[in-house]
Amino acid sequence: MTERDTLIRLLPLVGAEPEILNDERIAHVVGHGHRIVSRRSVPGLDLDLEETPDAIVGRMTVRAGIRLEQPVHLCFGLAHPTGRQNIRLDLAVEEQAAVSVLSHCLFPVAQAAQHRMRATVHLGPGASLIYSEGHYHGPHGGMQVVPQASITVGQGARYRSDFSLLSGSVGELTIDYAVEVEEDGVAELTAKLFGHGTDRITLKEAVVLKGRRSRGLIKTRVVLADEARAEITGVTEAHERGARGHVDCLEIVQGRAQASAIPIVRVCHPEAKVTHEAAIGSVDKKGLETLMARGLAPEQAIELIVSGILR
Repeated sequence: MTERDTLIRLLPLVGAEPEILNDERIAHVVGHGHRIVSRRSVPGLDLDLEETPDAIVGRMTVRAGIRLEQPVHLCFGLAHPTGRQNIRLDLAVEEQAAVSVLSHCLFPVAQAAQHRMRATVHLGPGASLIYSEGHYHGPHGGMQVVPQASITVGQGARYRSDFSLLSGSVGELTIDYAVEVEEDGVAELTAKLFGHGTDRITLKEAVVLKGRRSRGLIKTRVVLADEARAEITGVTEAHERGARGHVDCLEIVQGRAQASAIPIVRVCHPEAKVTHEAAIGSVDKKGLETLMARGLAPEQAIELIVSGILR
């Protein structure tokens, strides 16, 4: 089986079907390590990517006024226990354009590997981008996963991201996202993380509301089991009249796991407002007892509660 076939076979684990790569209406990029093994563009989308010895580098542009009906699929991963993958991507969604990007990161057998993603994202006035990133890891841990992104949301534009790590043991995950939002722009960042074994998770998301009536939401749901550790930092700053922001973090710990939540809010204008809430605890005892009274075993009840939190 080729490296391409290995990655494609795992797509259902992150909510995608292999058939999408054969559909001429759907743009995609498949990268294994630093090689591009498959790609397709569609009208209105410019894909300018190249392989280098130490990274896949390039730019993706959705042209002004284009609203792509089908999501763009990015599939990156490694089919070997060891290796490195660096991705450097500039993503531009021009004025009044709209696109949904589904990023699938697959590392089924990785034991001592590294995946780094550094992205620069710019949304023009009135543009819209939904960016969903799903990770699948095997049981071994030992990886170093480092996604970094700098995002600019233009006037009246809308940006929504959803990062999920729900399967396997990652090893070390360090996320650092920084978002600036202009007048009437909206940014919503959601992360759902399940840490196992000795996973170490560090998540920092910062939203700076620079423009009037700009809005931002950071929402994080984390479940930790075994001896996993997580440090979650959500930063929201409001600098102009009518800016509104909220930070919402919930972490559930099981076994010997440990979690910390650090909400940081800054308000620099008397007519701006930022709120926050953070909660860390164990699985709700009353809910657990209710499910067990209905015939579920303790392990089944906990799994059902955790699934609801991470849904």
